[in-house]
Amino acid sequence: MRTAHTDLITQARAGDGDAFRQLTEPYRRELHVHCYRMLGSFQDAEDALQDTFLSAWQAIARFQERASIRTWLYRIATNRCLDTLRSASRRPAEPWDLTEIEPPSPSRLGEVAWLEPFPDALLDGAVGSPPGPAARYEQTEAISLAFVAALQVLPTRQLAVLILRDVLGYPAKEVAAMLDTTVESVTSALKRARAGLHRRLAPDADHEPPPAPGSPTEQALVTRFTKAYASGDIDGLLALLTDDAVVSMPPIPLEYHGRKDVTRFYTTVLRPGWTYDFVPTRANGQPALGTYVHTPTGLRHGIGLVVLTLSGDRISAITRFDAGVLASFGLPSALAK
Repeated sequence: MRTAHTDLITQARAGDGDAFRQLTEPYRRELHVHCYRMLGSFQDAEDALQDTFLSAWQAIARFQERASIRTWLYRIATNRCLDTLRSASRRPAEPWDLTEIEPPSPSRLGEVAWLEPFPDALLDGAVGSPPGPAARYEQTEAISLAFVAALQVLPTRQLAVLILRDVLGYPAKEVAAMLDTTVESVTSALKRARAGLHRRLAPDADHEPPPAPGSPTEQALVTRFTKAYASGDIDGLLALLTDDAVVSMPPIPLEYHGRKDVTRFYTTVLRPGWTYDFVPTRANGQPALGTYVHTPTGLRHGIGLVVLTLSGDRISAITRFDAGVLASFGLPSALAK
């Protein structure tokens, strides 16, 4: 007995674009998130997603139904992302962008200059099918900035295997088929990837969980942060941070770790005479703020997006991205008078 799904596959194989879209569009958002986890860059993920759907359209006539449409699309997307990673054409690190301020020496230089935030608005509906039983991470944890950044330093094959196995929960046999390798190779890569990821994320293990999104605790903490930042209240800002707080600002590779170095940084860059406005949004399941500075003309110029990583009633990380990411969040480059 033929089903509507089977009919759509037959029609798509025959070149019916509408049938192809009905088959594949339900997976667009989750594939976008998958590409983002693989690449760490919102823009690169968008490009990989478009390449995935183009490749799928070109290959649909040869689709043999040996796997589901969803698994077939994940195979294509994963391999498009691996191609991107192997090309090494990632966004390079950029110099400090405020010529009138000389930043203090950093604690260290960041390794993932291409990291970009992912808008929460695009996460709605991104989990089309629940993760398989092999998944080890909650979907919210697996989209956090810390998790995505940690993924980026893994070797490419390990990165793909860990996401497919531990985030999406695909069985080792299916992952081996997706990557044209053996189950033994997948098992070995996964073991090494888990160890590498654990080394990166272990320092966060002692942190308290963040407050619930939109909760009074979260809102109060964000409000206190914006007030302290806007007024240049360094003591008030530092009082909100954990002792091991981290400040980073990709694609600028400077990173400041711990209260002492973070104090040096904000003492240098926060200027009481500057006036800021903040537009709240969310990125990677975390509170975020479009940041605007007043100019002599009265126009409020966008200078970037700040993403806050929360731990209990404190802030454990502040990640500042440049103004180029504002458009992805539907935020303007400037606010009117």
